[in-house]
Amino acid sequence: MHIHILGICGTFMGSLAVLAKQLGHHVTGSDQAVYPPMSTQLEAQGIELMNGYSPDNLDPAPDLVVIGNAMSRGNAEVEAVLDRGLPYTSGPEWLARYVLQGRWTLAVSGTHGKTTTSTMLAWILEYAGMSPGFLIGGVPQNFEASARLGDTPFFVVEADEYDSAFFDKRSKFVHYRPRTLIMNNLEFDHADIFSDLAAIQTQFHHLIRTVPSTGLVIAPKSVESINQVLDKGCWSDVQTISTEQGDWTYQLTSADGSIFSVEIDNESATVNWTMTGLHNVLNGVAAMAAARHVGVTAKVAAEALSQFGGVKRRLELLADIDVISGIDSIKVYDDFAHHPTAIETTLDGLRKQVGDDEIIILVEPRSNTMKMGVHQNTLLASAEKSDQVIWANLASDGSMNWLGDMVFAAGGKHQLGTSVDGIINTVKQQLKNNPTGKKHIVMMSNGGFSGIHQALISALQEGL
Repeated sequence: MHIHILGICGTFMGSLAVLAKQLGHHVTGSDQAVYPPMSTQLEAQGIELMNGYSPDNLDPAPDLVVIGNAMSRGNAEVEAVLDRGLPYTSGPEWLARYVLQGRWTLAVSGTHGKTTTSTMLAWILEYAGMSPGFLIGGVPQNFEASARLGDTPFFVVEADEYDSAFFDKRSKFVHYRPRTLIMNNLEFDHADIFSDLAAIQTQFHHLIRTVPSTGLVIAPKSVESINQVLDKGCWSDVQTISTEQGDWTYQLTSADGSIFSVEIDNESATVNWTMTGLHNVLNGVAAMAAARHVGVTAKVAAEALSQFGGVKRRLELLADIDVISGIDSIKVYDDFAHHPTAIETTLDGLRKQVGDDEIIILVEPRSNTMKMGVHQNTLLASAEKSDQVIWANLASDGSMNWLGDMVFAAGGKHQLGTSVDGIINTVKQQLKNNPTGKKHIVMMSNGGFSGIHQALISALQEGL
């Protein structure tokens, strides 16, 4: 079967393309933003990518078109699919019908940490010899690709609350019908499709309704927004995570979260890993709980996490530059920040790891919710644990003028960048102003950030 995917370089759709290829289908796809790491992963799988949307991409006619949720009416290729009467479906529906049917699905949901936790869970099962299938919205370091079919009934899926397609406004995760469900956290996001937190909670309760009575729901104990969802009705067992009174209890051995211990019933284990931050500790404990539901002991899960390699674009170290006179080292990172809480928790973990080293962050508010200014009241505060912040407004249509007004009013360590070259020059000037010690530069965006990553590294390698 020839399957053509619209929006193929999105993290979800790209992973879905890998699964379709492994099922033996001929897979092609189009996107308007083809960039690594997803594009290189797809090309390595032998999947043909078409840059831009055009009716010509549908010649010869595919047997099935899978339409990503970023597509809308008016898109030239979408209109051609409808006009020609080609068979089409959404990504989540295709996944549920052709991959998840009859399998034990372990789903990871929440506003933050889905990709990281899904990767942790898949790696624990892999380490335990269970050869799971998985679909992860990113590129994991412990695996060769972001998705695979696997050799056992177990399948780990990142369960997103965003809508399925322009013709199916239900959340993606409603399609998955998990037997094991993690709900990591729940905050207001996706303001472009949800009017308020209650609307998102309704979708999460729809998800809970699909978990069987023999299934398991895993959640932190004290998150009010999650407890409100559970109070609407839950027909499955629930295991909670807490520092003291949950079913799973954890204690930090190191302040940065790089060593922690867990207990559940009569089991205990210690995790000593390369990850940092309380958010990653919670992610790790949730993954251990889900793995235990399918038979992996806490001890084996802890051993697996101690060898966890992380996920690309989750505080991923891109370069360590030590050729600039006076500065001990400059470490450059890439992070997939999409929400003030994600910025804050990432910085908290990094600060506890590096102490008094200088941290400079470059933030591109790129998600629809961020661009709409919904998080204005918490955005600047989320960067508190950095030493210098450059907020990037690379939009040329005036849609984010609010960002400049807010940054100029704040002053101090907050600066505005309106071009890649300008941002790089600002970073270099900051380093010149304080040319001693160790530096950590973190680029935060859930998109390509206009190619700034390699441009900044190259500029710094040339010197100040």
